[in-house]
Amino acid sequence: MKMERLRKTIVEPTHTIKQALKQMDAMGKKTLLVVDSHNTLLGTVTDGDIRRWILKGRGLTSSIVYAMNANPVSLNLDYKQDDAKQIMIRLGLECLPVVDGQKKVVSAVWWVDFFEKGTKKSTKTLGVPVVIMAGGEGTRLEPFTKILPKPLMPIGEKPVVEIIMDRFLEWGCHDFYLSVNYKSNIIKAYFKDFEHPYKIAYIDEKKPLGTAGSLHFLKKRIQGTLFLSNCDILIDADYADILKFHQENRNTITLVSSMKHFTIPYGVCEIGGKGTLKNIKEKPEYDFLVNTGMYVLGKQVLKDIPANRVYHMTDLINDYLHKGKRIGVYPVSEKSWLDMGQFEALQEMLKKFEIKS
Repeated sequence: MKMERLRKTIVEPTHTIKQALKQMDAMGKKTLLVVDSHNTLLGTVTDGDIRRWILKGRGLTSSIVYAMNANPVSLNLDYKQDDAKQIMIRLGLECLPVVDGQKKVVSAVWWVDFFEKGTKKSTKTLGVPVVIMAGGEGTRLEPFTKILPKPLMPIGEKPVVEIIMDRFLEWGCHDFYLSVNYKSNIIKAYFKDFEHPYKIAYIDEKKPLGTAGSLHFLKKRIQGTLFLSNCDILIDADYADILKFHQENRNTITLVSSMKHFTIPYGVCEIGGKGTLKNIKEKPEYDFLVNTGMYVLGKQVLKDIPANRVYHMTDLINDYLHKGKRIGVYPVSEKSWLDMGQFEALQEMLKKFEIKS
């Protein structure tokens, strides 16, 4: 079993960044070992290494060797488990390769081998308030949302909003603000009906105010940095690292973005003058960074939300861009973002949680 897992963790130096991302997504891991034809360890590459590569504006078709860590931490054959545990905790590593005297990869140890499932590699308790925009009608999920509000759509045995809150709770976020409007009484009744570890306050929108308008009501209640999330998305990432990225770069807003791969299932025509065909490209592929709907907002942002008017996050971001404010982008892989806004995506989310259960 472990050797099969090791085989899936290994990549050749000829692999591209895009291929490495796909391999990470396929195996549900965030670390790969780069080895040559003699099985010699050349380096390791993590999702963080690839993130930094993307943020430098580099392409996804480059070789993985340009993004890898060429001086990785590894274990010798006579390693002690306690030493491996301490290294993983101290450096926040998911995987440690085990090498022989010639640096050939013999095996590897993984975080999940030593620690309980769901235990974070980071021991940080963030303590940052979380605002969840839960007031929309969920028209993309009709007719289900004609009966049940979108935040309470079940994913397995829990509604999606509770799963979102559980994820933040894992990172030490206990204070939640739910912005509600559509079928708000049902949402409030749900959380009132059982004991839970969340501290919940509600922002009651008397009328829909867009994806950012209701934040105006929090300007006297939240004084520092906050997480903001739509109620129909799940992000499988290191929330401590997202917050660190936001703070170290002194961003006004940080968007969590996802790599998204699209294939046009047709031959795309390039037209020249007078309706002549210049070129035809069969089933072209494109890669984009798209906004997931999760953000980190700086402490000054709430003061800039206009009162009592429809105002969207896109409006806020564009206003800040025009003012020269720093807007950061934190990329995650395609499979790290689950969007239940459409029925097909909801089914994919169900499958993912069934696998993890």
